[in-house]
Amino acid sequence: MTSNSNALDHRGERILAFMVAASIGLSILCFIAVIVGTALGVRDFGAGAWPVVLVLPVIGLPLGVILIITLIIVSGIRRGRAARDASR
Repeated sequence: MTSNSNALDHRGERILAFMVAASIGLSILCFIAVIVGTALGVRDFGAGAWPVVLVLPVIGLPLGVILIITLIIVSGIRRGRAARDASR
């Protein structure tokens, strides 16, 4: 059975992974919404929720990339410390 400290160590990585999935997933859904909206004949993308749908991928995709890089760095640091501690 794993200890609680081990589960707490990975919590940050899990949170980052879910943030990456949410950011990129929501951006992709917005892309699909714009494609479907255009196919259905929406002409005025400046009204209703469309401005948010149009801007969200511009913010969400770069944020997702930054979070992926952060997750890789945090994971590498944790694995490096674990390998160093295991060799002692």
